[in-house]
Amino acid sequence: MKIQNARVIVTCPGRNFVTLKIETDQGVYGIGDATLNGRELSVVAYLEEHVLPCLIGMDPRRIEDIWQYLYRGAYWRRGPVTMSAVSAVDTALWDIKGKMAGMPLYQLLGGRSRESVMVYGHANGADIEETIDAVGSYIAMGYRAIRAQTGIPGIKDAYGVGRGTLFYEPADGTLPSNTVWDTHKYLTHVPKLFEKLRTTYGFDYHLLHDGHHRMTPIEAAQLGKALEPYRLFWLEDATPAENQEAFRLIRQHTTTPLAVGEIFNTIWDAKDLIQNQLIDYIRTTVVRAGGITHLRRIADLAALYQVRTGSHGATDLSPITMGAALHFDTWVPNFGIQEYMRHTEETDAVFPHDYRFEAGALLCGETPGHGVDIDENLAAKYPYKPAYLPVARLEDGTMWNW
Repeated sequence: MKIQNARVIVTCPGRNFVTLKIETDQGVYGIGDATLNGRELSVVAYLEEHVLPCLIGMDPRRIEDIWQYLYRGAYWRRGPVTMSAVSAVDTALWDIKGKMAGMPLYQLLGGRSRESVMVYGHANGADIEETIDAVGSYIAMGYRAIRAQTGIPGIKDAYGVGRGTLFYEPADGTLPSNTVWDTHKYLTHVPKLFEKLRTTYGFDYHLLHDGHHRMTPIEAAQLGKALEPYRLFWLEDATPAENQEAFRLIRQHTTTPLAVGEIFNTIWDAKDLIQNQLIDYIRTTVVRAGGITHLRRIADLAALYQVRTGSHGATDLSPITMGAALHFDTWVPNFGIQEYMRHTEETDAVFPHDYRFEAGALLCGETPGHGVDIDENLAAKYPYKPAYLPVARLEDGTMWNW
C-alpha cells in the first residue's frame, strides 16, 4: 500500500480552514486539519513545498516512522507551522488506518475509557449581567461546564466578548486590529463575576475562566486566590508559559486549578510544568501538537503526575480536529474535559461528521477512522479570506500579550 496523492484544500465557510487529504493506491483516503489561525497560508506552503513531495510512495500504515521522518528529518524542529503540518499528516494517516481496519479511531488506540466526553462552552457578555444570562443559556442547553468571560469597565473590546451567542471568532480583519488592556481593572472586576455566578446558579456547575496570557505570575496568583471561594474548574493561560518556572510562583499562592498549553507544540513545552506538578490540566490539541501520535505521549507523561487533559477546541480548529480529539478523549485514561465551541452551519455542511452533543457531553461516532469528511465541491464555494487576530496594547500604547 502506497500514498499515491496528497493535496491541500483551503476553504472559508465563515472562517478559514486548511485541510490535508492523503489518497492511497488502494482507494482509501484520510483527511487532517492543518489550520493555524491568522497564519493559514504559511502551513499551506510548508505542506505543498516541503512535505507532500516526500510522502508520495510512502506506506501510509507506517504512522510512527512517517512522524519521526517529518519531525527529525526536517532538522528545523518544532514551532506552530511545522507541527501543524505534521499534525495534519498524522491525523490523516490515523484516519486511513481506521478505515482499513474497519474501526473507529478510539478502538485503534485501545478502546473506550468512558462512554461520553464532558465539554464546556463559552459564555460571553459585554458586562456581568450579560455573562450571567449567557451562562444560564448554556445550562438550559444541558452543559455541565461553562467558561465565563465578561467585558471590563473601562476596557474596550476586552478579550472573550464575542460576536454572537454560540460563536466567537477573534480574527477580524485583513490587518490586525488594536485592542486595549488594563490588568488592574481586570483583576478588580473578574471576582465580582464569579461571585454573582455562584450566587445565581450555585455550585452544581463547573465554571472556567481564561486569563489569555495577560497577567504576570504574581498577578495570576492574586486572581487565583481571589477566585478560590468560587471553586473554579480551572484558570486557563494565567501567564505566558515560555518560562515554565513562572507557574511555580502561581502555584505557591493559590489552590485554584491551573490549565495551560493550547499553543504548545511538543512535549518539551509542557515537560517541566507536568513533572513538577505546576498545572492540573494540559491543553495541547491534535492539530497543534503533532497529531494523535505525539498527543498520546504528552498525555502519558501527564498521567504519571495526575495531570489531566483539557484539549483546546475553539472554532479555529476544524471539525476534523474535533472529531479526532473526541476519539482521543474517549480513549485517554487521564481525561479531564474538552473545549467545545460550535461551528457555523456552513462549516458543518463542508465537514460532515458523526459526533454529536448530548446532555453536556460529546459522543464520537462508530464510523471507521475519525468520522469526519469534507465536501470538496461545497468547500470550493468558500474561497480563502485573509484574516488576522487582533493585537493588544496597554493604555499607554505598550504592546501586550494577545
